[in-house]
Amino acid sequence: MASVETPASVPESTDKAAAAAAAAAADAVDKYSVEAAEALASEALHLPIADAAPMYEQLLAVFPTAAKFWKQYVEALMTVNNDDATKQIFSRCLLSCLHVPLWRCYIRFIRKVNEKKGVEGHEETRKAFDFMLSYVGSDIASGPVWMDYITFLKSLPALNAVEESQRMTAVRKAYQKAIVTPTHHVEQLWRDYENFENSVSRQLAKGLVSEYQPKYNSARAVYKERKKYVDEIDWNMLAVPPTGSSKEESQWMAWKRLLAFEKVNPQRIDTVSANKRIVLTYEQCLMYLYHYPDIWHDYATWHAKSGSMEAAIKVFQRALKALPESELLRYAYAELEESRGAVQAAKKVYESLLTDGTHNASLAHIQYIRFLRRTEGVEAARKYFLDARQSPNCTYHVYVAYAKMALCLDKEPKVAHNVFEAGMKRFMQEPAYILEYADFLSRMNDDKNIRALFERALSSLPAEASAEVWKRFVQFEQTYGDLASVLKVEQRRKEALFGTVEDGGSVLEGSLQDVVSRYTFMDLWPCSSRDLDHLSRQEWLSKNISKKLEKPALPGGPGFVDRGSSGLTSTSNGSADIIHPNTSLMVIYDPRQKPGTTIPSSVGPGVSVPSSNLPNPIVGSAVGSSTSALDDILKVTPPALVAFLANLPTVEGPTPDVDIILSICLQSNIPAGQMGKSGTMTKQSVPVHAPSVSEVSGSSKSRPMPSGSSYKQTGDRQSRKRKGQDDDDSVTVQSQPLPRDVFRIRQIQKARVTSSQTGSTSYGSAFSGDLSGSTG
Repeated sequence: MASVETPASVPESTDKAAAAAAAAAADAVDKYSVEAAEALASEALHLPIADAAPMYEQLLAVFPTAAKFWKQYVEALMTVNNDDATKQIFSRCLLSCLHVPLWRCYIRFIRKVNEKKGVEGHEETRKAFDFMLSYVGSDIASGPVWMDYITFLKSLPALNAVEESQRMTAVRKAYQKAIVTPTHHVEQLWRDYENFENSVSRQLAKGLVSEYQPKYNSARAVYKERKKYVDEIDWNMLAVPPTGSSKEESQWMAWKRLLAFEKVNPQRIDTVSANKRIVLTYEQCLMYLYHYPDIWHDYATWHAKSGSMEAAIKVFQRALKALPESELLRYAYAELEESRGAVQAAKKVYESLLTDGTHNASLAHIQYIRFLRRTEGVEAARKYFLDARQSPNCTYHVYVAYAKMALCLDKEPKVAHNVFEAGMKRFMQEPAYILEYADFLSRMNDDKNIRALFERALSSLPAEASAEVWKRFVQFEQTYGDLASVLKVEQRRKEALFGTVEDGGSVLEGSLQDVVSRYTFMDLWPCSSRDLDHLSRQEWLSKNISKKLEKPALPGGPGFVDRGSSGLTSTSNGSADIIHPNTSLMVIYDPRQKPGTTIPSSVGPGVSVPSSNLPNPIVGSAVGSSTSALDDILKVTPPALVAFLANLPTVEGPTPDVDIILSICLQSNIPAGQMGKSGTMTKQSVPVHAPSVSEVSGSSKSRPMPSGSSYKQTGDRQSRKRKGQDDDDSVTVQSQPLPRDVFRIRQIQKARVTSSQTGSTSYGSAFSGDLSGSTG
């Protein structure tokens, strides 16, 4: 029996489709997941090659330059002696992965295949070594490759003296190439070369060693510099599209520095050898920055500047294969082909941009029209424009570009005018197109048609899209019209953009802003920047003048708006765009107030709280829930700190006078706190001395200052007393070492500088034990 589809099944199928689409998007995102790739490679490592091969192919399709995956794949094939498949894998990866471990694996395979072929096998192996060294011989890690090659040459059989001489010559040449290459093993290779020459002929060795000693020294010096750049590179990194992570950026910079180092040819070798090193560095860089178009472009550009145009073309072709969606690389490639006269090759690149459905088809049309105009003439460009305008993805940009080309290059203003008029039928609703058309007419000095164009456009454009057109219309009237026409257009602009008089009557009135706009020319203004700021502020206020603020009566004062605990006011229409703080609720900041508590406005800053013993009116302003919290704080506060806080004066405004506070701090007698047996400090009743006006002013006569020597002696006696009596139950607070308070030290230094300039006593000396000023 056929089932009947219920309405509930429709959203279920929709959910499945959405889930499938989400899964596909997730797969696309996870395609370049490094963790997933590493896990898959690890899994394939423990599987038979028949089961692991599809996994390797899947990995290498995403990471085609991952040398470690190629090496793992080929080693698995070599384990089962599948020579044909191994050769095929090597042919796919060797030239794109200039990685020394992978190439050494290739040499092992070649030697294994040819070990039983006698002389013919030896020759094949030697050719394989030469092939490998031509690509990776200048790598900084190629020292073992040179050693393997030299060992192989020494192992070749020599049936007669001629063959022995040829073998020694081949070994000597290999050594001489190896010792001038900056590798990790350059010093070991030099020692081996010296031993080799001495074993052949001591007399000949002396001349050869002295000849190659400077070259070796240069290679060793370059190696030390080269190693600094190489050590910054992560050689296990997989090539993924750039995501902007810090690691990717650091690797990009590391490769850029290494490339710059190689390009200056620090070893001063011949151009061919230097270019080989640069090519090797670029190829190795692309193994890890495979998805970076700027690296591909730099590589191709370097080849072109070096005179290797064919190599540059091959690099661009590889780049387009690696990054088929990169329009930048296609334009750069087409430019290279056109610059060398290959018009047909460049034309194919432009056609591929048009047929492959690029992200910006209009730009492709414009660039192709310009290319045809440069290479095939005016008629070819005009013919293609007529075809391109029929395309559904043709935008107004194509019309503007072709009209400008007809005006500037072909000197045909009538054709340009016709193109603009044809575009008006399709792009009347595009303000940018209207402005471009107006610029063209202004260039032609056709003021009548400009005014007609503005009238046509503004009659059909919606208000939200016509602001720039109105602005250009006003500027046009200021240039071509009289005062009456300027004022009329400005009034029409206000009515169109800001509505009727009921909606914004104040905006429709004339203002100084209008005068500024009328009498400004280029970077010349009829007023100062301060006046401009003031006018801008007044303009904003005038736009919001009709928005009345809610101002209910407040017991504490008029004009206060109660918004709960936030203390903010807002407009009557509930707009949350701009929220103004209610300044009537501002109080002096009290650091002892518990976060989250509020201070009622009914309690003035001069009202004392009964639960507080501090005469400071700032402290006494906290009531309600903050009183108990303040009491808890005072219970654990040392009496010395309580006395210090009590001496602080009333603060007028948000910022106290630092000099007065510092003077009071330095003049205060900190009471001694007694330490009980339990280790807690007990409170003492110490009378608090309120500073007089003379004390606040910093006079040294109102409070005698102990001399520096007596202070030091007292500190020394107290220090010796503490050392001699470890079981003493009472220690004075002032005898303890001063805390490392950075703020206090900075204020003391500031007081010293001030006193040194005025010649008065420095209060900082009470802490440091010095008198920097005169006491009289």
